[in-house]
Amino acid sequence: MRHLKLARNKLRFLIVVLLMLGVFFRFFNLDGKVYWHDETFTSLRISGYTANEVRQQIFNGHIISKESFAKFQSPNMEKGLINTIMSLETEDPHHAPLYYVIARFWVEIFGNSVTVIRSLSAFISLLIFPSIYWLCRELFKESVWVSEIAIALMAISPIHLVYAQEAREYILWIVTILLCSASLLRALRLESKHKVLRILTWGIYAVTLILSLYTSLLSGFVAIAHGIYVIATAKFRFNRTVKAYLLASIAGFLAFTPWVLVMIDNFLQFDSSTTWTKRQFPLEILIKSWLLQLSRIFLDLNFGFENPFSYVITPIFLIFIGYSIYFLCRTTNYKVWLFIVMLIVIPALPLVLPDLIVGGIRSLSERYLLASYLGIQLAVTYLLATQLHNESLVSRRIWQTIMGLVIICGLVSYGVNSQAETWWSKVVSYGNPQVAKIINQAAHPLLISDDSGINYGNVFSLSYLLQPKIQFQLLKDHSIPNIPDEFTDIFLLDPSDIWRKQIETSYHYKTFVVYSDKNYLLWKVENPHDDGF
Repeated sequence: MRHLKLARNKLRFLIVVLLMLGVFFRFFNLDGKVYWHDETFTSLRISGYTANEVRQQIFNGHIISKESFAKFQSPNMEKGLINTIMSLETEDPHHAPLYYVIARFWVEIFGNSVTVIRSLSAFISLLIFPSIYWLCRELFKESVWVSEIAIALMAISPIHLVYAQEAREYILWIVTILLCSASLLRALRLESKHKVLRILTWGIYAVTLILSLYTSLLSGFVAIAHGIYVIATAKFRFNRTVKAYLLASIAGFLAFTPWVLVMIDNFLQFDSSTTWTKRQFPLEILIKSWLLQLSRIFLDLNFGFENPFSYVITPIFLIFIGYSIYFLCRTTNYKVWLFIVMLIVIPALPLVLPDLIVGGIRSLSERYLLASYLGIQLAVTYLLATQLHNESLVSRRIWQTIMGLVIICGLVSYGVNSQAETWWSKVVSYGNPQVAKIINQAAHPLLISDDSGINYGNVFSLSYLLQPKIQFQLLKDHSIPNIPDEFTDIFLLDPSDIWRKQIETSYHYKTFVVYSDKNYLLWKVENPHDDGF
């Protein structure tokens, strides 16, 4: 007994240490990584301006400095909260407004630096810990240490760190999923209690569902998973529990109706802003990416599937996850494993199946699969928590070692992440720090770009990294820019081949690539002053 008590004290101490490290790394070096394409759109929404208004005001061929971007990246007197919501309605209806409303108030109170706006996500991420504790208590009842182990694993999960340090809504979505799931299980548990208590618990579920829907449209699939679970556990009978669930869900979706109407009214914009998900990738690439995404739940060293190391680690984590789900299904009541399996499968199917059937890359965005990742983490948590208390000493030692390796993977990932200036999650802006270094080295440079494709967001992203001496010339069409003679270095940010060649022809000069990655090219005009540029 004394040995058992000592072991529990050590485990409790370890969990506290991991929690403290997790909190520390969430707030460490918040402004260290590039403020990327999508984050600049968060700031644009906060400002209340639309991208079209920006195009009219600064994508006009005039020479501007980086200060010209600030107006469209911070709250201002010209635009209010209603403009923040309206800008989402007209240009980004697939992004629900709750996070952006909160972010608007946050930066108005605390300031508009990269550190401040990302700190909102970091603070929101702290709500994950009480939320996962509550969910595990409802799901696993009195199972030993499951809730505590869940907190430890969430504290050191690399995928959580990525979104806890990003000025987007995804970490808030994780919190709302956990709260919505826990409140559902609580409502089911208390269904047989007093009528007033039943109404209260189902009302809490309806409120958390509303919050989740207004955070991410994908919460609709989480709600479907909940519905299948409730109906299945009721053995497909239309009983009082199913009726209560349906009433709460209907109330939640009715409250979300205003934004549904917004999406319908702006359907063409909704479809246009999600066209990138329809790009075609070979099946082999999809499968490799899925495996890599699963491994990033536990180990993330910022490499892609082209790295040979990925061929070693991805099968290991796939087996680990697969065994966790198998163990869960084999050793728990169906009301436990069915909930987790539904949480894993249902939110993923609408993303994976279309990619397999008609093509696309919806399932390659980790942020859209966060609900499924939570289900996977719950399964792994249960496996580790139960096996750490295995009656067999040998088995206990083996699983303690595995738990130690999982912890090491998470801490190493955090250490690497904390020192990096860019990360895979920055996607189309991954190379912006390197591009900024190249441009900053020039004596008196001019950066020319247009608003096509990813250029619009990447120009804003670069404005955070470039020195004040850099000037910009931005165009909203492919007209030939009128370039002054005063600049020593002329750079073209990802121009189309036709436009670049038109510029070459007009000024009788060649261009050459100074930076390239899979997303874009940075070109430089060759010796512009030698021939009276």
